Amino acid sequence: MTGLDLGERLELYRLMRLNRTVEERLVRLYRHGKVVGGLYRSLGQEATSVGTAFALEKGDVIGPLIRNLGAVLAVGFSPRDVFTQHLGRASAPSGGKDGNLHFGDPTKGMVAPISMLGALVAVMAGVALGARIKRSRAVAMTWIGDGGMSTGAFHEGFNFACVRRLPLVVVAENNGWAYSTPLDKQAALRSLAERAAGYGAAIDRVDGNDVLAVHEAAVRAVARAREGGGPTLLEAVTYRMKGHAEHDPQLYVPREELAEWALRDPIALYTRRLFAQGDATAGTLEAIDRAVLDLVEADLAAAEAAPMPAPRDALTGVYAGETAEFEPVLVRRPR
Repeated sequence: MTGLDLGERLELYRLMRLNRTVEERLVRLYRHGKVVGGLYRSLGQEATSVGTAFALEKGDVIGPLIRNLGAVLAVGFSPRDVFTQHLGRASAPSGGKDGNLHFGDPTKGMVAPISMLGALVAVMAGVALGARIKRSRAVAMTWIGDGGMSTGAFHEGFNFACVRRLPLVVVAENNGWAYSTPLDKQAALRSLAERAAGYGAAIDRVDGNDVLAVHEAAVRAVARAREGGGPTLLEAVTYRMKGHAEHDPQLYVPREELAEWALRDPIALYTRRLFAQGDATAGTLEAIDRAVLDLVEADLAAAEAAPMPAPRDALTGVYAGETAEFEPVLVRRPR
């Protein structure tokens, strides 16, 4: 058991429930054609995102991927931020210029996701290097999937972090599928953590559906990084209960495999544990669920009522160094 007090243990439950409830509302919006772009769910992986990010402190920096909504909520972004972002509203964190979780805010310690998988590892290694140069105790954390670990960018960025012994934690979400490619078709190793040993990194492997086990492993990795022990590759063995995106019917996945993993739903597992430990009653969790639902519904209503961006703002905030003397010019191809 970690050193979490009762309030913190219940907060883990609240964040996972918030993660799932927000995504359930996003699915409705997507099916009504209101989401701008695609929708990428983290159903079944909430414990991995929440448990790892919950181990961080103020001043640390995360670089999430599109399936890390739980981490985004854990560091302080609101459901309203997430809804306005997916709806392309002017008040969205990206100002309506990008979709899904493609946003960041340095003041909240978050670097925006990068579509090219693996590239964020090098970026977060740079964040960790910057922390060292400034003699800060900040730790950088990012996530990578089993498919993303097959990219050259991942290996180059992680190797650099290991050589420099940077304060970086990389969470490998082994969810079984790289889009429609199963792990055994892309890697000879059964454990992704074994790859990191060759770079001299610390490695750990944990049940990614057990939020307390994830959190304990993340606490160890973060402490190691903060004290100068270098990077950790933390493999969380979990499962993607939906397709790659909401448009993907997941027909390539054996139905019996889905049924088996459905029995290991991370929220259901944690609920039973809270009951068994005497940390919560059904009434306690029902009250949390009601508060989560009220928050989500209020933020969703506010997001849907928010205005779309004005066309005149399309190029503002796009170019670095914008001043009164410099105005971006829209270049059109000659007809």
